[in-house]
Amino acid sequence: MIAFEHVAKIYAKEIATPAHTALVDLTFTVKKGETLGLIGANGAGKSTCIKLLMDFIRPDAGAISILGQTPAQHAIRRQIGYLPETANFPSNLTVLDMLRFTGSTCNMPQQNLRTASEKWLRRLGLWDDRKRPLRNYSKGMQQRANFAIALLNEPELLILDEPMSGLDPIGRADILALVAELKSQGRTILFCSHILEDVDRLVDRVLVLHQGRNLFVGPPHVLAEQQDCPTFVEGYLCLVQQVTKNA
Repeated sequence: MIAFEHVAKIYAKEIATPAHTALVDLTFTVKKGETLGLIGANGAGKSTCIKLLMDFIRPDAGAISILGQTPAQHAIRRQIGYLPETANFPSNLTVLDMLRFTGSTCNMPQQNLRTASEKWLRRLGLWDDRKRPLRNYSKGMQQRANFAIALLNEPELLILDEPMSGLDPIGRADILALVAELKSQGRTILFCSHILEDVDRLVDRVLVLHQGRNLFVGPPHVLAEQQDCPTFVEGYLCLVQQVTKNA
């Protein structure tokens, strides 16, 4: 479903910022039906991976495959559900407006669009607020609206950037249950998160990035075992501390 082969990305120098190497010779795969968690400190390269997959930016070296094609083949986006880290809606629109726009770009028949919109707005607790302008939504409500948009066309691949961002404990538990439900349906999921406990609960494998390099890829329990730690979270912290100390 997803393959990175020796991918490198360097952000060019700008007026206020020096050149920055975001990814270094990165290779990994995500198989059909698998859930992979991308974790690492700020600046590790997680968001760069997602931007490359969505063709927002291009790699400087290496090759990327998504659903058997290059990210530049934009027609494949109809098979992808993308959840950005931060909601950025036109303030005067409603969630229904955004769903209609999304459905039209995916060539969804009107009846399918209406059925799917109601299904996901009810599932995400937004049905009663469907006609309110998005500018009046709380941050958590905007995040749930993003989820409705990402799931509208029943995508086979989900790319989620910090899916728990802005959610209160109840909302976070609901989204955790939803992601677990989608996983049980055989969806392929790639997501970034700083909440390591969520990663441990949901993923089949985890990819640990540090300064654009692959530190570890495999099941969370294997990382804990390799670091001789009782939990994945402790294993991750031990790995990062060890690498930082040796740098």
